[in-house]
Amino acid sequence: MAVRFKDYYEVLGVSRDASGKEIKEAFRRLARQTHPDLNAGKGKKGAEARFKEINEAYEVLGNAEKRAKYNRLGAQWQEGMPFQAQGGPGSSGVHFEGEGRSGFSDFFESIFGGESQAFEKSSARPARRGENISSDMALTLEEAKSGTRRHYKMQRQFPCPDCGGRGRQGRTVCRRCAGRGSLLGGKDLSVTIPAGVREGDKIRLAGQGNPGEEGGPPGDLFIRIKYQPHDVFSVYGDRIEMTLDVMPWEAALGASVKVATLHGDVLLKIPAGSQGAQPFRLREKGLGSREGKNGDLLVRLQIKLPEKITDEAKTLYEDLARLENDKKVGG
Repeated sequence: MAVRFKDYYEVLGVSRDASGKEIKEAFRRLARQTHPDLNAGKGKKGAEARFKEINEAYEVLGNAEKRAKYNRLGAQWQEGMPFQAQGGPGSSGVHFEGEGRSGFSDFFESIFGGESQAFEKSSARPARRGENISSDMALTLEEAKSGTRRHYKMQRQFPCPDCGGRGRQGRTVCRRCAGRGSLLGGKDLSVTIPAGVREGDKIRLAGQGNPGEEGGPPGDLFIRIKYQPHDVFSVYGDRIEMTLDVMPWEAALGASVKVATLHGDVLLKIPAGSQGAQPFRLREKGLGSREGKNGDLLVRLQIKLPEKITDEAKTLYEDLARLENDKKVGG
């Protein structure tokens, strides 16, 4: 008795030339939709049957060797011809409504026979390393200069404890992770940031990425460094800049002014007659590097007038104004 071919491509809703990735994505989508735990009530029985059908289709199409054998033996379905079950003389045909001895349909058994008993070994996909993941971390310039240790909470995929990250338990899809092989969870990490780290640098944490497939090793986590905006300093590569407020008489008469840098306080000598926006370079007072060499700090003057002028100060300013006017008139 002839039996009808079971179209696994139609079960998964993919074309016969679909890539392995497309087949896997279709399987995962359908497995989530038909998972028995998500279809309680009257529709649960039908969902279980559909779930098994999807699982069986993926058992074959998700494995290159099984898929090739399936395509070769079942090519007649395109011509609308029945597919004859394998077997020697006297073997009887089977209608493929039910399931075979191991939870697969008789159609599966008719093609692969005893191979279905060792399906896990023959269909095991090669272990694949997990994907790397990236995240940003904002540091103050002081932390970047001196180094620091940060507690970092991340969200990532973890191997499913029920199936060991394989997405399967025996021949069936793992119910806990719905075949994904991983679950989303949080993890607290302690991250050491070395002194001299620069914006754009990446800190690699080995094995803290997404889990591998089929028991493969996890990927890595890369933390990309960014600088927090600073109240005083602006960053220009290795160099940093700042604006220093000085009083008019300090600029006119000269002065020594204390400047707070990333490397401690220093005295900046301002010569008499200095002008606003005039730059002064403090060598090696900028950002450090991992090689131990510091950039420079560029200090620009900003002449600041008193917010309130006393009568005495006003008189002095008036005298200064007269002197300047007399100087202009006298030529």
